[in-house]
Amino acid sequence: MKMEKFDPTFESLAKHKCPDWFRDAKFGIWSHWGPQSVPMCGDWYARNMYIQDSDQYNYHVRHYGHPSKFGYKDICKLWKAEKFEPEKLMDLYYKAGARYFTSIAMHHDHFFNYPSKLNKFNSVEMGPGKDICGLWKAAAKKYNMPFGLTEHLGATFSWWKTNKGSDRYGLLKGVPYDGSDPALRDYYFDNFEHVDEDLYALRPWYTPNTKFRDYWLDVMKELIDLYEPELLYSDGALPFGSHWHFEDGSDKDLANCKWGLEAVAYLYNKVENAVYNQKSSQPEMYSVSVLDVERSQLAGINKDPWQTDTCIGGWFYDAKLTLKKPDHVIEMLVDIISKNGTMLLNIPQRPDGTIDDDAVFVLEELGKWFAVCSEGVYGTRPWREFGEGDTKVLIDGFTEKKTEWNSSDYRFTIKDNALYAFILNPSGTRTAVIKSLNESERVKSVRLLGVGEVPYTQEYGILVVKLPDKLPTEYVNCLALEL
Repeated sequence: MKMEKFDPTFESLAKHKCPDWFRDAKFGIWSHWGPQSVPMCGDWYARNMYIQDSDQYNYHVRHYGHPSKFGYKDICKLWKAEKFEPEKLMDLYYKAGARYFTSIAMHHDHFFNYPSKLNKFNSVEMGPGKDICGLWKAAAKKYNMPFGLTEHLGATFSWWKTNKGSDRYGLLKGVPYDGSDPALRDYYFDNFEHVDEDLYALRPWYTPNTKFRDYWLDVMKELIDLYEPELLYSDGALPFGSHWHFEDGSDKDLANCKWGLEAVAYLYNKVENAVYNQKSSQPEMYSVSVLDVERSQLAGINKDPWQTDTCIGGWFYDAKLTLKKPDHVIEMLVDIISKNGTMLLNIPQRPDGTIDDDAVFVLEELGKWFAVCSEGVYGTRPWREFGEGDTKVLIDGFTEKKTEWNSSDYRFTIKDNALYAFILNPSGTRTAVIKSLNESERVKSVRLLGVGEVPYTQEYGILVVKLPDKLPTEYVNCLALEL
């Protein structure tokens, strides 16, 4: 069947429908990895190492030297990825339940994980000497997993103005950091228009600089031509509108989206059944994409598919952080899919390409859980209610505090003639009581996934299920109700 041709307009792109593969997959793994993993000191290192008194500045000075002498360009040369085994990791990710995979193409640090003709600071010409994106794609395809790429370049021009600064006090007060070197301007950008009295402010997220916007679009087309990703993600709103939400709701923000619209049209016209993620819920931007919610989620069922992107630790490897435990990840996943969402989970990698034993443990526990409960996950859709019970997840910015569920809490999905009821807190009870069925919805049988049929009664719509003494998983359990 001939692919529909899309024009770079909101009206045309709004006709694109989210493909079934994304709606069915429910769970993906993300490799948020690059040179910023080298210090093993957390996210946004490339920005914060140029902010005097920040933790990462202090770490950088004491481990590598002053950023006027040893800058981020020198960190890039230290990234070797010498133990990177994508097929081994992909096997682990697939067994953990992931059914799509994404890799960072470039973060805000302007270092590309592929052999770009537009930027010599890339993983083939320096550092690893490897096409990181290409290796990931080949590994994903061995498992028939859709492959995606994430781009964080859109915000780089203003985000990285800190490399034009200098120390405010001390022995090297006023000595420019290496980002001011004219010989390095192609890498660090000629972004002095954003260097003002508020050097460290994050505004604007997207620059009005049209030369940079043109460069961004050229890079997106290069990425799409090279890898034909089934998913492309922008870290922010549709470029180059406002960030997560419009600041003033004015039409000028829609006009600024013309670069983003052209990139999305290029993707949809090149790759059949592609997904584009961006982070604004403004109606026009939302209509051309699958909404992404970073480190949070939605309060209820969304009529359109959406995605949470999150992490078991920090975005880039941080030796100081404690990782999420398996129960936390599973409970988040179940709550998200009950609301028509999908989870994209980052597994932080060390600079050599390996992952921690703690991360392996989380993945293996996820795999055990999916072996029991996957029937209620893959290929499902939201029911008329996402759940029932006393407890709601905390939705507060990037907060991901573990929810304290009780025995009243369930989340629902549906597939064919089965309603799946996830028991969020099965500990301490061997009776499940579900109150959301109508009196006319008579249950024909009840299975506990991983066990088989279990006894039940149903009166006045209330379903009471007798659970066995030993449950099949120590985490969330799942009942399949045949209707």
